[in-house]
Amino acid sequence: MKVHLLLTKEEINIEKIMSDKTVVIFDILLATSTIAASLSRNAKSVIPAINEEEARKLVCNYEETAVLAGEFNGNTIEGFLDPFPTVLIEQVEGKDVVLSTTNGTVAIRKAAGAKKVWAASLLNADMVVEKVIENYEGETVLLVCSGSAGQFSLEDFYGAGFFISCLHTKYSGPLQLTDSAFAAKLFYESNKEDSKWILASSRVGATLQKMGYLSEVEYVSQKNIIQVAPYVKDGIVLPCR
Repeated sequence: MKVHLLLTKEEINIEKIMSDKTVVIFDILLATSTIAASLSRNAKSVIPAINEEEARKLVCNYEETAVLAGEFNGNTIEGFLDPFPTVLIEQVEGKDVVLSTTNGTVAIRKAAGAKKVWAASLLNADMVVEKVIENYEGETVLLVCSGSAGQFSLEDFYGAGFFISCLHTKYSGPLQLTDSAFAAKLFYESNKEDSKWILASSRVGATLQKMGYLSEVEYVSQKNIIQVAPYVKDGIVLPCR
């Protein structure tokens, strides 16, 4: 299995991933963590939107079955629910969640044409690894760190490294890691006991702390507490258990 890692969503080449790659998206702080948490609390689906305008249009397709959640540049969009996992999970049971974020939902949309697309976080990496292996058909596995406004994000790199470490443990065949994937694995394994510190020390994590959201950082720093693998089908994120 060949595994490659992109450091930001801006590196995604839509034409190259259309048909022959499995893509795994990471936005540890916070979109893919929010998606995993919401689906684990029985949200029907998550509909990723590119921006606020699109989200407001999409929610009209679902009448009373949907809720709007989202942020732009870290600030909750007016009229939307806070997209923070521990807040949102109390409001999503039985609902379709239209979610708009600055980075993670954009990354998911950019990759939506790939053969398979999964959303992973520290919360559910092991489960996503199991489903990637279960559905593997010889294609390259492309891991995508969403990043932040085009910049490298430490927490996504750490999350991807954790995913690769889990994959190394569970996959019975040989892994062919590109240098970026190997670097992420080494970084994670050198800091495997420090997930909370890594996330809190990252630029996005430090910003969330200043905004009063340390509890969210602490929540998403937990590993493998969610047994749901979110996957994309026809542009909608659904739970796989």
